[in-house]
Amino acid sequence: MNTYKEILDLLPYKEPFLFVNDLATVNDDGATGSYTFKAEEGFYRGHFKEYPVTPGVILTECCAQIGLVCLGIYLLKQEQAEFNNPQIALSRSQMDFSLPVFPEETVTVSSSLVYFRFHKLKCLVKMHNGKGQLVCQGVLEGMLKI
Repeated sequence: MNTYKEILDLLPYKEPFLFVNDLATVNDDGATGSYTFKAEEGFYRGHFKEYPVTPGVILTECCAQIGLVCLGIYLLKQEQAEFNNPQIALSRSQMDFSLPVFPEETVTVSSSLVYFRFHKLKCLVKMHNGKGQLVCQGVLEGMLKI
């Protein structure tokens, strides 16, 4: 794969459900990227009323988009160079949360490949905040189809 932009262009998401700003690395072993949570994101209006915090399900989705889906697209492109509509389904997630993420925070997600066979992908993911502190970590699995 020539550019990270190719991977980002193949992501099956768009605003307001795209949680990838930048893809820093992707290779056979994993992926790393970042996202900044904007203060105007809709989920902050109700989570929590006077103290907006990014919901854990959104943090998990950000980890999945960067750590699982971007990596999956890269691996699929190694098998079949030409495709333009990857179908991806999260099949399992187990996440542990350590710190909150607030509006306007930038997080970095990194993943490490556990296995990829028969188009089933499993990886370990970690999310760190701008101070380098661990926000959450876990195991994500998904099914990929081209």
